[in-house]
Amino acid sequence: MTSQAPTIIATPLAAVPIIVNPSHLNDPTPNGYSTAVITPVAGRLAFISGQGGQDRTGALSSDFGEQVKQAYANLAAVMDALGARLEQVVKLTVFVVDHDMSKLGVLTETVTRMFGAKLPAQTLVPVPKLAIDPMMFEVEAIVLLD
Repeated sequence: MTSQAPTIIATPLAAVPIIVNPSHLNDPTPNGYSTAVITPVAGRLAFISGQGGQDRTGALSSDFGEQVKQAYANLAAVMDALGARLEQVVKLTVFVVDHDMSKLGVLTETVTRMFGAKLPAQTLVPVPKLAIDPMMFEVEAIVLLD
């Protein structure tokens, strides 16, 4: 068996991770993630706690898509406070209550719209419930700061 070179997406910025999608594996990008992400040796990492779909008053929509949209807006706000850009996200972990394929579609569309071609590594974890009963979605991130 011969080894095929992976598809690598890189940019010249020092604090931007390198995305790796091996060509001999199924292409994960239509599902909104990359297979692996490489960070520089000297990079500082920020670990962002799970962001749910609460607005600034703590209210949660009863709509899954709205919770996802708000959770990613909350993640973007945290990243802004850190002075980080979206292309610096190296790993997302998402938690979905009562996961099904319709929810996967919402997640894929949202993350693809947000990150474009520079999709971070990502893991989806189906869960029976989250910290607050009406919460249906939560996203946590690892971000390469510099």
